[in-house]
Amino acid sequence: MLSVVVLISGSGSNLLALLKASENPLYPAKIVAVGSDKDAAGLAHAELFEVDTFVVEPERFANRDQWAKTLLANVLHHQPDLVVLAGFMKILPASFVTALRGKLINTHPSLLPQFPGAHAVRDALTAGVTKTGVTIHKVDEGVDTGEIIIQQEIYVEPGDTEQTLHERIKVVERELLVSTVEDIASRRIVLV
Repeated sequence: MLSVVVLISGSGSNLLALLKASENPLYPAKIVAVGSDKDAAGLAHAELFEVDTFVVEPERFANRDQWAKTLLANVLHHQPDLVVLAGFMKILPASFVTALRGKLINTHPSLLPQFPGAHAVRDALTAGVTKTGVTIHKVDEGVDTGEIIIQQEIYVEPGDTEQTLHERIKVVERELLVSTVEDIASRRIVLV
């Protein structure tokens, strides 16, 4: 059974999809803890599923490295086989990434390397592309620059707004994340 820590910053829709999947005794992964950089709404999903939570707010630390060291300690306390950044909106320093090398993945709402960063959906619409999508990738020291694990395309429909496109992306993102974690757990995808 693959043990997973999920880090979130928002509503936790990807987290909820993983929690629901892990309720199935045949799903080969278990969410052992959920962490956040703030009092995120998605933490309520973890509490509903009786999963440990922790919050490590950057504002409470003198610098980013101290924050990341404390965040890492909280993650490592749960001894995860995999750490999933599921809407975690903070850039992690190299020390954090290095400590979890081979165990750290991220979801991103575009077909990387196109449109990295926090405004991928808006950037795709501004660029006028006809398709975008979802990427799940390994995390490295850059911003959305890690090795791509899997991608799925989504067509941009006439009249799409940032909100309507992002909602369609989220549906695909949830399904892709659940299947990717399952594939990592069953060794169909090897991260190292």
